[in-house]
Amino acid sequence: MSYHVLARKYRPRSFTEMVGQEHVVQALSNALTQQRLHHAYLFTGTRGVGKTTVSRILAKSLNCQGADGQGGITAEPCGVCQACRDIDAGRFVDYTELDAASNRGVDEVQSLLEQAVYKPVQGRFKVFVIDEVHMLTNPAFNAMLKTLEEPPEYLKFVLATTDPQKVPVTVLSRCLQFNLRPMAPETVFEHLTRVLAAESLTSEPGALRLLSRAARGSMRDALSLTDQAIAFGSGQLLEAGVRQMLGSVDRSHVLNLIRALADADGASVVSLVDDLRLHGVSAAATLEDMSTVLQRMAVMQAVPGLTQDADDPDAPTLVELAERMSAEETQLLYSLCLHGRTELGLAPDEYAALTMVLLRLLAFKPASGAAEKKSPQLTPRAETARAAATTHTPVVAPTPVKPLAAPSVVSLAPPRATPTLSPAMPPVNPEPSVDDMLASLGEPAMDIPPWEDLDDSSVGLLNAAPVAPPAIRPLPVREASAPSSRVDALKRPEVPLQLTPEGEFWAELVQALVASDAITALVRELALQSQLLDRSTEQWLLRIERESLNMPSTRERLQAALLAAGHAVRLSVELGPVVDSPAKRLAVAAAAKMVAAEELIQSDPLVQAMVRDFGARIVPGSIQPL
Repeated sequence: MSYHVLARKYRPRSFTEMVGQEHVVQALSNALTQQRLHHAYLFTGTRGVGKTTVSRILAKSLNCQGADGQGGITAEPCGVCQACRDIDAGRFVDYTELDAASNRGVDEVQSLLEQAVYKPVQGRFKVFVIDEVHMLTNPAFNAMLKTLEEPPEYLKFVLATTDPQKVPVTVLSRCLQFNLRPMAPETVFEHLTRVLAAESLTSEPGALRLLSRAARGSMRDALSLTDQAIAFGSGQLLEAGVRQMLGSVDRSHVLNLIRALADADGASVVSLVDDLRLHGVSAAATLEDMSTVLQRMAVMQAVPGLTQDADDPDAPTLVELAERMSAEETQLLYSLCLHGRTELGLAPDEYAALTMVLLRLLAFKPASGAAEKKSPQLTPRAETARAAATTHTPVVAPTPVKPLAAPSVVSLAPPRATPTLSPAMPPVNPEPSVDDMLASLGEPAMDIPPWEDLDDSSVGLLNAAPVAPPAIRPLPVREASAPSSRVDALKRPEVPLQLTPEGEFWAELVQALVASDAITALVRELALQSQLLDRSTEQWLLRIERESLNMPSTRERLQAALLAAGHAVRLSVELGPVVDSPAKRLAVAAAAKMVAAEELIQSDPLVQAMVRDFGARIVPGSIQPL
């Protein structure tokens, strides 16, 4: 007698034997009991969660004749009548399964639909099951749309797929869709315990937990791995043997790594990673198991009174680590482990990448290093700012803020002092912040890193005493000379616009060329940045400030554009200060529009009312002329 694998031997034959899919079983059972039957069902879900099994049970429920041959549609098929036995054996005439992965063309679908015109031979309903329906071609989907929408009363469609995103919406809208979820490791563990008890095989709970996690929500994978573990252990499922078969990490290594990280012991972390290298344990599996442990630790920290699994031998250790490591460090390490798995393939050595991922927590770890920060410390940058403020500048009392007239309205950007709309009033300088003070001391103003959080008392200490920036000694002024470098040339002050007749002609001509796309890129920049000095002869003289624009190819292309516009001239270019160029004219015009827009906004009655009543202010740079 041939051996039946566990996945086929213990396939559920009724809804009562289904595990992990109670939401689908309840809906189908109620529909069968109340005779509210849909003509098309779509079962979706990952592999090994019971899509084909539910389809067969549904077909038996529709065609069950009862043990006495007088039964009808039922949610509890008898399993002993001719229809139930034939469907389980795969020889029921009115039950047809089509594998769309190998029969995905329109011809196969048409041959299946040709059978729909004939009434059932033995059963009550014809049931067409199309597995992996997303593999069908578009013509095949189109061929079945009409029959799927209005099938005969004796025909039921059952579709199954692992990728519902690839199924056309025209098919989805014609089906009653059920999503079969991946099964929890606890559900898989309980089912494996019952199966091994029925097989009279000895097993260790730790071995079954490893198999449950390795199945990743698939019951078929769990039973297949159990078959492999039985063969590996000669009929015994021991934790050590299953761990060796799966190549998984010993949980003690993971717990020791987390304990070393909680203690900020970098030497122990490096030593433990070297041990993983010697034992040939996968770095990716290590990060995966660490993510699982850290997730449970985070739940313990968020819900301290949560009841733990008494059968889990690692539960006391997890409680100890959850108390030793702060919640912030747990969340950070969990994120590092998740994202670190993508970095393993980029490094030449996966164990070196694993070491870097784990040491990254020590680099970002808070200075206190304790699980409970009883006295938070300021970051070095904040300490420097406070010391500088205490040493160099006096403390200025903060200006009291007048309460708003309408407390129900919240100002998005309240100023430190209530501004007025007088145009003659000079701008009020805001109180200097820590960043401004650091910038005046010569340090770069950078954002405080997220791992160096300031507590409420520290933030209040910095914000409660606004400080004025220390006096800055003026830099020595060098004598005016020719620019010695490109940087000096960029710092040269810009010459103001001086209108000239030639500049008016040149600006109109350049704008016409730009509007017609006659000049682009560098040629357009040469024309915009240049000043026309002389056009009295057939040779026009241009002046530019940047030598990088004076290229022979660019000059020849501009000359060709002028020739196409009716100006047969030769261009000559010199370097020097430019006082009237199209670019300067455009900049002056844009500045005038901006000033007009700002004046329009400031004089608006609604804006004035918001500033007066609610203390609002106009965000600098937010006004754009139309």
